[in-house]
Amino acid sequence: MAKILIIDDDPQFSEMLSSMLRRANHEMTCAGSIREGLERIADSGAEVVFLDVRLPDGNGLDMLPRIKEASSAPEVIIITGAGDPHGAELAIKNGAWDYIEKVSPIKEIILALNRVLQYQKEKKKKSSPVVLSREEIIGSSAAITFCLNQVAEAAASDVNVLISGATGTGKEVFAKAIHRNSPRASGNFVIVDCASLPDTLAASLLLGHEKGAYTGADRQKDGLFKQADGGTIFLDEIGELSLSMQKVFLRVLQEQRFRPVGAQKEISSNFRMVAATNRNLGNLVRELQFREDLLYRLGSLTINLPSLKNRKEDIGDLILYRMAMLCKQYGTGQKGFSADFIDTLTAYDWPGNIRELNNVIESAFTAAMNESTVYSIHLPTHIRVQAARDSITRESDSVKNPDEAGPPLNTQSTLRDFRDRMEKKYLEELLAATDGNVPEACQRAGLSRSRLYALLKKHRLS
Repeated sequence: MAKILIIDDDPQFSEMLSSMLRRANHEMTCAGSIREGLERIADSGAEVVFLDVRLPDGNGLDMLPRIKEASSAPEVIIITGAGDPHGAELAIKNGAWDYIEKVSPIKEIILALNRVLQYQKEKKKKSSPVVLSREEIIGSSAAITFCLNQVAEAAASDVNVLISGATGTGKEVFAKAIHRNSPRASGNFVIVDCASLPDTLAASLLLGHEKGAYTGADRQKDGLFKQADGGTIFLDEIGELSLSMQKVFLRVLQEQRFRPVGAQKEISSNFRMVAATNRNLGNLVRELQFREDLLYRLGSLTINLPSLKNRKEDIGDLILYRMAMLCKQYGTGQKGFSADFIDTLTAYDWPGNIRELNNVIESAFTAAMNESTVYSIHLPTHIRVQAARDSITRESDSVKNPDEAGPPLNTQSTLRDFRDRMEKKYLEELLAATDGNVPEACQRAGLSRSRLYALLKKHRLS
């Protein structure tokens, strides 16, 4: 028997699915909106969640990370009446188990559920959780936790790994984490920057050369493949390789044998390969710019790193980590942060991802070098300008959509009633902004913990 939660605003479908699963002795709970679903998941301890996409108060896919972070760690099956390829891709990348249309045969829904339950049963049999050395990988969002689980899987095996993600998402950091947590940790971690690998010198750099192999080769030298023997070779931005070099890489990866320039015999190297790219290699294959057979060889396991705008709940931890490093580096005391500093950074979309965030924090640190608290005024101008523009846009939208701007001013009600309504709306928005984090909510609102709980109880908010 499993605890199952259905989040769907179609009462007929929910009742039909609930009735069927109850007959299979499962414990059922239903919710008709995102808000209700988040409340029920905490109370029910659901192990599996059937989640609709189009819900009265938002898109179900947007709540996937919050569901995955629940203490019961449920698996999520997206079930929608209007499926589309982009939605399916987004769901799987955000950790959904499956993406099923409601028009699908009922046995397909049951099959997906049975597979989830079998997976969870086998997962519980594992003797102990894997403890990763994660060092520079900061954050605990559902998106980053999913990637860390893949790192654990990769570290436990010797398969080739392809790490994809936009520039600045930390591909090299994840590659190092795979190496550090693998049995090869004592070996070398060799980095090959494929974007700056010249064809004229590539063979010598990668394969090595014998003394006298060419003009200037005054001694024998091991190539990067040999230097990675017993360790890991990291091929950074592999999508930038020329077709001629792709052919060389393919053979070495297949055989793990090669002939250095000027040598008579082949030598071997027992290396583990991790590659990274910020490009869509599938598209490059279709454009005949990347070898299909090499792509198959690279991606035994693929880790897709999320952009920072899709894991904004980690920004606070990233700020603390980076600022602590800067304080230690420059020998200053620990600095505090104003609320507007955090809010401004959280509101920004971060096209340059973590790399851009680190640069911005360093800039703010430098501006506030002799001060104990960092404010938004210390941030670069373009970040503050964007925050100001967004603020004006939100205010304009509130004017255009008065229903979203807050409770209307009704002079027919008493001042106490109006104040209570405004107080409740403030608390709802406070909980949403802090993801229910009580200490953070108390700090933002300037309330004690007991006072906050009293107000939540008064307005029947969980």
